[in-house]
This record gives sequence, structure tokens and C-alpha cells, in this order.
Amino acid sequence: MRCDGLVAVVTGGGSGIGLACVRAFTAAGARVGVLDLELSGLPGDPGVLGVRADVADRASLGTAVAAVAAAFGGVDILVNNAGISAVGTVEEDDDERWSRVLDVNVSGVARTSAVTLPYLRRSSSAAIVNISSIAATTGLPKRALYSASKGAVHALTLAMAADLVTEGVRVNCVAPGTVDTPWVARLLAGAADPTAEKRQLAARQPTGRLVTADEVAAAVVYLASPATRSVTGTSLAVDGGMSGLRLPAPACPAADRAESGA
Repeated sequence: MRCDGLVAVVTGGGSGIGLACVRAFTAAGARVGVLDLELSGLPGDPGVLGVRADVADRASLGTAVAAVAAAFGGVDILVNNAGISAVGTVEEDDDERWSRVLDVNVSGVARTSAVTLPYLRRSSSAAIVNISSIAATTGLPKRALYSASKGAVHALTLAMAADLVTEGVRVNCVAPGTVDTPWVARLLAGAADPTAEKRQLAARQPTGRLVTADEVAAAVVYLASPATRSVTGTSLAVDGGMSGLRLPAPACPAADRAESGA
């Protein structure tokens, strides 16, 4: 999946999945503009340009994308990765929290896409990849607000794909399961027993381990690459089988027999 000569913009590219995307794109031959509030962790690569920007601020986004386009001669790929988490039920998050998370996770995707589209329309290999989540389509406990925001990203991806397909701009999303990132580490740090909580998160994925940021990044590059120019309006799960597999409990042979009709 090569991206030689292309220019990618990655929001939230300073850490976690975003930083893994930056490295994957540079390895695939692309130059990358990184939009984030914290840029200290970026690799010292002449093909990587960090620009401070906030996805909740349209003016800063416009300035940042213009800077990337001026430095690299255009923009071919946009990865809408920036997002924030929320843990709780509908009773536990107040109105201010709902407004903030939806503004960043959903409106932030729309804002960044809107300011980048004038550049993408000039590209013969234009692609947008949004980072959704398996929470968009799988009910998870205490993830009401986060799930709602990622469900909106999933729906927005389909709507954008329909609006832009005739203009040659492909729009897809990647839906990760639980990814082993600093973000998840911070969430686990607040648990009574972080080690046990991490084991529980790993166990709910059929592979028995957390997804890696590099695995998500590989899916992003795949969808952004010109090699997949017929793929649009698609959500690609990178979740260790969590969304589609229902495995029996390890020590439950009776359940196995019941499922097979024995």
C-alpha cells in the first residue's frame, strides 16, 4: 500500500494512533502534516511538518491546513483522528461534557474536512479516513457519550462518502477495538486495579489481547492508498474480532454441543 508523492494531514498525530499513522504514512512514501495541540513527540523527519491546531477551532484548522499545503504543495489525504474519551452512563455525564465531546469527536471531523476539501478536490488521489470505534455499533457499558459520538462519526462517514463520491473524494472509516495507547493507559490509571482492568479489556476481544496502534495505522494507510480507489463508504473493523465473533466460554462444552445441535 504505497503513498509515494502524496501528502497526508493527520489530526491528533502527536501521540497514540495518530502518531502511528504518521509513521506508517512516511514509511509508505508520503509526506505528513500533523495537526495537534502537543507536537513534542513527532519524529525528526523532513517529510513531517507539525502545526499546532485545535479541531474545535475552525480558524486554527484553516491556517494549519494551508500551512501544510504551502509546505508540501497540496493535500491528498486527510485522517480525522483527533478525539477525546468519555466514561459513564447517560446519568453520569453532564450537558457541558456532552457538548465538549460531541464538538471535538463529531463537529471536529466535519470542521477539519470542510477546510481541507478545497485542497483534496485538486488531488487525483483524494481520500478521507475517519477514526470511528467499535463502540459505534457494539453496546459497551459506561460508554454512552463516547459511543454516541463514534456512532455519529460512522453515520457522517457514509453521508460524506455519498456527497463526495462524484467529486473523486473517497471517504471511509476505521473502527478500532480497544487499542493499547497512552489514552487507554490514562483511563486505566483511574481504575482501582489497573492491571486487572487491562486484562479484562484484553479478554473481551476474541484474540485475547489489545489492538496495537500500528495495526490501526496499517488499516488507515490501506484505505487511504490509491490501491483501494474503489473503496468508499466503508467501515473497517480492527478489533480482534470483537464486533463479529461470539466465542463460547473456554470451559463450557455443553454450550458447544447446544450451538451445534448435539
